[in-house]
Amino acid sequence: MTADIRVIKAGQMYRYYLRQTVVGDGLRPARTPLREAQEQAGVPAGRWMGRGLAVLGLAPGEEVTEAQLRNLFGERGRHPYADRIEADLLAQGASPKKAFKAGALGRQVMVTGVDFVFRPQPTIYLLWALGDEETRQVIEAAHERAIERVLEWIEDEVAVIRYGKDGVYRVRPPGGLVAARFRHYEARSGMPLLHDHLLLSVKGQRLDGKWGSIHTLALHENTVAASALYNELVAAEVCEALGLATEPRTVTPGRRPVMEIAGVPHELIRWTSRRSDQIAACLAELEYEYVTAVKDDGTLKFLPVVSETARAKLNQIAARKTRPPKQKTRPLAQLRVWWKTSAILTSGVATDVITSLLEYARAAAVAIRARVATVVDVALAAVDVAATVFVMNDGGRFHRRHLLAEARRHLALVLRGRRRERGLDDRIVATAISTHCLDISEPKTTIGLLSDYRLYTARWSLSDLPDRRRPPTPAPDPDRQPPADPGDPTAPRASDQDAGEWEIPRIPLQYERAVLASAVVREKLRTATAVRGRAYDVVTHQQAAMPEQLLGPAAADPEDEDQEPEAGPREAIDMTALRALRESRTDVEALDLTAERLRHLQDAFTKAAGDSRTRATRYAEQDDADAVRPMRRDDQQAHRPQEPGPHRGREAGH
Repeated sequence: MTADIRVIKAGQMYRYYLRQTVVGDGLRPARTPLREAQEQAGVPAGRWMGRGLAVLGLAPGEEVTEAQLRNLFGERGRHPYADRIEADLLAQGASPKKAFKAGALGRQVMVTGVDFVFRPQPTIYLLWALGDEETRQVIEAAHERAIERVLEWIEDEVAVIRYGKDGVYRVRPPGGLVAARFRHYEARSGMPLLHDHLLLSVKGQRLDGKWGSIHTLALHENTVAASALYNELVAAEVCEALGLATEPRTVTPGRRPVMEIAGVPHELIRWTSRRSDQIAACLAELEYEYVTAVKDDGTLKFLPVVSETARAKLNQIAARKTRPPKQKTRPLAQLRVWWKTSAILTSGVATDVITSLLEYARAAAVAIRARVATVVDVALAAVDVAATVFVMNDGGRFHRRHLLAEARRHLALVLRGRRRERGLDDRIVATAISTHCLDISEPKTTIGLLSDYRLYTARWSLSDLPDRRRPPTPAPDPDRQPPADPGDPTAPRASDQDAGEWEIPRIPLQYERAVLASAVVREKLRTATAVRGRAYDVVTHQQAAMPEQLLGPAAADPEDEDQEPEAGPREAIDMTALRALRESRTDVEALDLTAERLRHLQDAFTKAAGDSRTRATRYAEQDDADAVRPMRRDDQQAHRPQEPGPHRGREAGH
């Protein structure tokens, strides 16, 4: 995600923000005024945002002062001008208790706010770091507008004030919210990382004028949807302003592709991913410890394979363990000169590409616009969204926020950097709920009556998809290397081997099944529905955007370029037909290719499921659990672990 969230508490945590976060993640010198410290660090002053500023006597874009921060976030939720209010009342003869109460915004709280961290995709902040001054200003303006839109959505659709016994009453803050935004330019490693900290106050005013506290759980639950909205908006703003386009790139095999600016070399992302490499190495060691950990009685403490949930938690631990100390911040002008010099000398990308990065990206955008139809079909988008969310959530149960996040990701994939009309994501979600979802909420509970917490599942079943069976838990010897196959214990790990040099078995990722489920449902509905005359633009787009190397056979030798490749029976989609599809973009050709690809995927998944059940049965019937047999080549291939791609994500722990 490109939007993270952390809780801000009064006390030590607030002092951390005041000493470091508000001055560009540097170390603020003692007894140095806030504005002077920001000037020394080369970062701009914080700015106020939100519709709730007017009632507090603040204005959008006004500079954030240290006293205002201390009152709102450090003094358990007081008015930003609490000192002035209290002094005026004391001067008028009011009692100290009354004066203090007048400066409070309702009841005092320990959790005074949340910190949203917004950062654009790597290719966007690479253009920002290596481009000219005009490009930098355009990207920063797009970044700010995207944050404003996300904050408006939070004010209108997410934030709620709970009051009454057990929080039975909920109301949107009609006057809006208050937030302070602080700009940072670099990551802990010194690499470019444009990002803003949005310190959002939990204080909001109810309809009766009383002040209450925002329910922070609702903010946490909608972080993924907020991140998807920010990604979509900032990419659209940048692409429309600079004439660019986005393309899907696979960061980790089997996981959801990310949308990046087309034409920006991937080697430049690798140049910025030093922290990612450190996290990857640490993660490999943690995974080894995870699959070999045993209890006192010698049984496995965890599963013999690394699940997707476990891997995500281990990745967070690895990020914390490899977090470097903060460096002294430098002005942006110096950073931009150093970044360009470093990229030319160490990234491996040609100098003319780095100096003309925007032109290369514009040329790639022209090619994408010529071959990809950016038209949204709401009905088909609803099918893809519902099927993906149904598979990605355990038990096939989900809320509206899950559909909304997936709809925004779908729009980013289809539109390729084009702007869309407001409310299109809500229309897709409404269509998905009314057509493909079944409400299974418990009506007797108070929270079950709220639209945000209605519980849904899919109306159709996906019984023809292979089950994600959990492998049986063995009783291995802790001295042995974890089995790459549940049926075959393998040789002990060599003393001179690192964790990354041998294979750690992992449960297949859910997104792979989600993509297949979407294709299954779409094909079933296509044959059953009566809308034969509609143009299946989403299907056309997805086929046109597929990487050729995933659909076609292996590339032939250069010496055989003149020979026409011979496609075996159902080995791959015919590349001639695919290229014709990209030129014509007709729905008939697209649907034929979709059906053919669907048969390939179904056969592959069915075979994989059968092999997995056979190995699991063989393992359960094994008499001698301590027998050591050599690892077979075919088992290694069947359970080959997910290897890190050339880029594992953005800088973590800035």
